[in-house]
Amino acid sequence: MFVLGVDPGLTRCGYGCVSSVRGEQHAIAAGVVTTDRDAPIPERLAELRRELSSLIAELAPAAVVVERVLFQTNARTAMSVGQASGIALCCAAEAAIPVIEYSANEVKLAVAGYGAASKEQVQRMVAELLSLADPPRPADAADALALALCHLATSRIATRLNRGGLSALAGGR
Repeated sequence: MFVLGVDPGLTRCGYGCVSSVRGEQHAIAAGVVTTDRDAPIPERLAELRRELSSLIAELAPAAVVVERVLFQTNARTAMSVGQASGIALCCAAEAAIPVIEYSANEVKLAVAGYGAASKEQVQRMVAELLSLADPPRPADAADALALALCHLATSRIATRLNRGGLSALAGGR
């Protein structure tokens, strides 16, 4: 299964695609889509849409995972993140790909085992889980890979529960 994680942002939008085959996870692609801060917002949103649509078409993920923004102290940042998130959701919907949203705390819990983990802890765990020599950089790409890993972990648990209830998770005891 291929999962594309998107860490939304208007200036810097992280993406990370992770493959999971027989329990082994590998990073397929990771990076950042950037837009020109000086360009008008509609043009920046159109550029982000083109880039994300192209990534989705190229990678053909089974699911797109987007960080759900629950709280921002800076209203301007919240607006631009919300706009970028809407673009990511729209691109996935247009490609008829399921979209899943997780909060930052859910991602940190799934990847690092602690919902208040630091960015550095998440980056180190992403590197560990994907057998990377170094933590992924920039942080936006690492966050996107973490989103994909979160969904893969959550999907595995849901699949086991659907197959046999709680006994499947406990090893059939």
